Amino acid sequence: MTSFSGKVAIVTGGSSGIGRATAIAFAKEGAKVVIASRRIKEGEETVKLVREAGSDGLFVQTDVAKETDVKRMVEKTIDTYGRLDCAFNNAGIEQILTPLLEQTEETFDQIININLKGIWLSMKYEIPHMLKNGGGAIVNTSSIGGLIGFPGLAIYIASKHGVLGLTKSVALEYAKSGIRINAVSPGTVETDMFERSFIDPQVKEQVIAMHPIGRAAQPEEIANAVLWLCSDGASFMIGQSLTLDGGFTVN
Repeated sequence: MTSFSGKVAIVTGGSSGIGRATAIAFAKEGAKVVIASRRIKEGEETVKLVREAGSDGLFVQTDVAKETDVKRMVEKTIDTYGRLDCAFNNAGIEQILTPLLEQTEETFDQIININLKGIWLSMKYEIPHMLKNGGGAIVNTSSIGGLIGFPGLAIYIASKHGVLGLTKSVALEYAKSGIRINAVSPGTVETDMFERSFIDPQVKEQVIAMHPIGRAAQPEEIANAVLWLCSDGASFMIGQSLTLDGGFTVN
């Protein structure tokens, strides 16, 4: 299958985890993929994997919390490939479990700037080029944290709730312009971020046990959902959040 043949996709946070898996999945379906990340070595490794998957790729070092970086990321995409069809705005950071009274302003600013402002900036610069193409598809990464509360993770949870509100609002602005904007809200996924978030093995086991399926997701399972949301198969889906949580929020 090459359902994205001739198309160009941006994947932020593409140096590892869900972002890397999605970049590879896009490449297998024929898309040229621009990988954006702060980490150069890991980003270049993803480009190599994209090429091994049968397509072309480009790495642009990007801090999504900085407008100049995001603008350059999109401009480099257009300069190199001439168009932009899909974007997976996935860059994000975790929060270590910390009681509210011990949380700092620095932590708040860092998490909100990357997890929420980064998606706002990405859409701000991606959408104009999709409008020139007559349409496109954007998927933003939220989390089950955007659907629930969780003690000790108030800042992270707030950032992910914000992603869903941002997604819905911008989706309504551009629905009639042929740009479909949706979100994915994964539960626990086997990534480096999950390992950093829950250092205590007991807490990690407790979190996984909260998923009725009895395990964490693999990054490729989330990638499959992102590609579907960007495909013609999701042509009537606007401003929605696709929850991929192994039953977590059904409890």
